[in-house]
Amino acid sequence: MEAMDIGMNSSKFYVTTPIYYVNDKPHIGHSYTTLLADVMARYSRMLGHETFFLTGTDEHGQKVWKAANDNGIPAQEQCDRTVSRFKELWERLGINYDRFIRTSEEEHKGIVRKILTRLHDKDLIYKADYKGCYCVPCERFFTEKDLAEGGLCPDCGRKTDEIVESNYFFRMGRYRDWLIRYIEDNPSFIAPDFRRNETLGFLKKPLEDLCISRPKTRMSWGIELPFDSDYVCYVWFDALINYISGVGYLENPEAFAKWWPADFHLIGKDILTTHTVYWPTMLKALDLPLPKTIFAHGWWLTGGDKMSKSLGNVVNPLELADKYGVDAFRFFLMSEMSPGQDATFTEELFVARYNSNLANDLGNLLSRVVKMIVKNCGSQVPQAGEFGEDEESLKASLFSAVAAMKESIVSIKIDKGIEQVMASVRLVNKYFEKSAPWKLLAEDREKFATVLYAGAESLRIISGLLFPVMPEKMRELRRSIGLSEEDASRIDVSSLGKWGVLKPGSRVEDCAALFKRIEAPEKARTALPASSKTEAPPQALNEDGLISIDDFFKAKLKTALVLEAERVQGSDKLLRLQVKIGETVRQIVAGIAQHYSPEQMLGKNIVVVSNLKPAKIRGIESNGMLLAAKAGKTLKLIAVDGEISSGADVG
Repeated sequence: MEAMDIGMNSSKFYVTTPIYYVNDKPHIGHSYTTLLADVMARYSRMLGHETFFLTGTDEHGQKVWKAANDNGIPAQEQCDRTVSRFKELWERLGINYDRFIRTSEEEHKGIVRKILTRLHDKDLIYKADYKGCYCVPCERFFTEKDLAEGGLCPDCGRKTDEIVESNYFFRMGRYRDWLIRYIEDNPSFIAPDFRRNETLGFLKKPLEDLCISRPKTRMSWGIELPFDSDYVCYVWFDALINYISGVGYLENPEAFAKWWPADFHLIGKDILTTHTVYWPTMLKALDLPLPKTIFAHGWWLTGGDKMSKSLGNVVNPLELADKYGVDAFRFFLMSEMSPGQDATFTEELFVARYNSNLANDLGNLLSRVVKMIVKNCGSQVPQAGEFGEDEESLKASLFSAVAAMKESIVSIKIDKGIEQVMASVRLVNKYFEKSAPWKLLAEDREKFATVLYAGAESLRIISGLLFPVMPEKMRELRRSIGLSEEDASRIDVSSLGKWGVLKPGSRVEDCAALFKRIEAPEKARTALPASSKTEAPPQALNEDGLISIDDFFKAKLKTALVLEAERVQGSDKLLRLQVKIGETVRQIVAGIAQHYSPEQMLGKNIVVVSNLKPAKIRGIESNGMLLAAKAGKTLKLIAVDGEISSGADVG
């Protein structure tokens, strides 16, 4: 994705998360989106920009009402109980939001009613009879043609209920042509690119008007329509308005003019349509500008499945934070997922990344530098001598990491920025190995001081770059290398692009291991759905090499439409593909670049193995494998003959 102007080059920055349903306790998916927003907001503040970070809870609708009924308590009490869980988790994870909005607040409800009145007065809301299929978990109506096989919800796969009733509708359909033109004319409005293509694909069909009410006879928990007291507002219409009610729309004109439009709406890919179709048309009807960018990230998977309470595979973020530390948890989520793509969570992956990146690389570097300064320099940062070629190379790598981190924030590829920073950490460790300061201590005291200063100054820059990701641990690191409490906590991004900021003579303090190495668990239970069964050991092949039909069908073959293709940097053999398998978009890395160009791959309907465990290839996660035939130096893809939808079974 091209770098986008998301407000990082302006004086203000406004970022939002979705507001979360209060029908159950928060999980790792909620944590990821909120942490992503927190990292971006912290970086914006480091740039010296005025920043507003909005998050909150969605407290109306049938899911909340049903959860309250199931728990035998009033709906408001259900909201109050669950909201406390979100606030507790955000505090535990160090989420530094500016406002936590609740849609049950009187201020928000008043703004929603004013908006409904305005649209009704403009004849943009009307009453009509309606027949449709309703999904309670998704809180959405679908036409029969939109349903999956068996009349199931196309989003969550659950059974839908057929409903016939009178309702109020927003004239969303009249904005279809305008919205298509807007998306095409503003390529950074929806990101990543393949999500923009998904929305444009959705808009190829006629756009129906949006049902924006629910009769109280069916469900009374919601904001009452100001023009008909027998109805409450549809939860999605109510919820989306939080992005403007949260910054003063119709209540505080000065604040609203300052912050709107939002620079960034961060969402999960499962709510793409509501944010890229419903919300823009609502704003257009209100004559308001649209947010600059709506960014849809992928899902966290366990055992190849999306995390889901019904599957029993939801990861509790509080348990992980308590077990391994908050900052380690933040680091893993930010470094493991390439935003826009799905990522896999297992406890084994968590421990492996922690030990490699944090305990071995960063923790080891800090320990080396600090212990040698404490022992040999009177606990004071030494005065560096003349820099040579190795030091200049070190500086160049660090400044490259500074630029990479800034670019990764702007383009929402934070994992790539972290990757570059950790590469610099490893380079500083190699610099220490090559320089061997323990030998220089007796042979060349000036060079010894230079190496230790270079190590400490490198840690100052590295800790500043990682501060938005791991604020508490990086504050501790910065205090350890001699920075004042103020300098340890307040970081100016411009100072990270300068060398020599750490003052010689600053007092260094030896600290306990910043990241203590942890043993990999014998069995990481978070990696398996509760319904998983122990698999039988693989059967040996028959003497003639034949396998049974059951063995063959262990591999799930599906058709996949190639949405995007690009070469993997530094490799002449690999292509990175974004493929659509049914309703899911996955990333696959394939060694076909010497046979197919990226342009040749676009639009192909290929065959993939869809149930392979994710693998890292050149540091890039690959979720599947395409099929190809090879004879000598000739390679041909296995593709589909004729038109068929992506996600179709093969075999």
